[in-house]
Amino acid sequence: MVTHTLTPELAGRVRLAGLLYLVIIIAGLGAELVLRGPLIDLGNAETTATAIIEAPGRFRLAIAADLLMALCDAGLAILFYLIFRVIAPGLALSAMVFRLIQTVLIAANLMALQTAWLLLAKAPGMADAHKLALVFLDLHGHGYDLGLVFFGASSLMMGGLVWRSGLFAKAFGVGLAVAGLVYLVGSGLRFFAPSLSSAFAPAYAITILAEVAFCLRLLLQRNPV
Repeated sequence: MVTHTLTPELAGRVRLAGLLYLVIIIAGLGAELVLRGPLIDLGNAETTATAIIEAPGRFRLAIAADLLMALCDAGLAILFYLIFRVIAPGLALSAMVFRLIQTVLIAANLMALQTAWLLLAKAPGMADAHKLALVFLDLHGHGYDLGLVFFGASSLMMGGLVWRSGLFAKAFGVGLAVAGLVYLVGSGLRFFAPSLSSAFAPAYAITILAEVAFCLRLLLQRNPV
């Protein structure tokens, strides 16, 4: 089995990957859970419209955070390929492509949020505009989950690469692979069994734990002695 030999250049790439990963985690969770999430109630168009209209800066900052996340994700996908291509070139390339597909889908999906904002900004008192804006907000949620299907597949591949690399403890590879399965199952439920999505939601804590742990491991990479 081919393993990596740690060099100063490789260690630098690993730490840069950790930095990008940290920005992705903070921007992604911040946009969804802190900025945008509390404003949106998919069961009530009027309440959602009022909340967004009263906090336009917060809503648009969430879009900016997601855009920053997508930019960093594209860079991270390429960086991971450069780090792991020695281990398994085909698998590393596949992981990069699937992650980049996720990035493109999530970035393009921001237009659904922008459309919702334009509807509310240009017709703040129209009930029909409020209902249509809610449809676009719901569409954004589904588009995000579609991106996570590809991210889940990429995470499974990354789990295999980390396991085989010799650079990291195998537990990190297991964690990423399990996180990938959670993303795949959760996104599948969102599309095909939405009534079960709420019950499955706590499983996403596994993805946060696995990704934060791997991010910190990347950041703490030392140069070879």
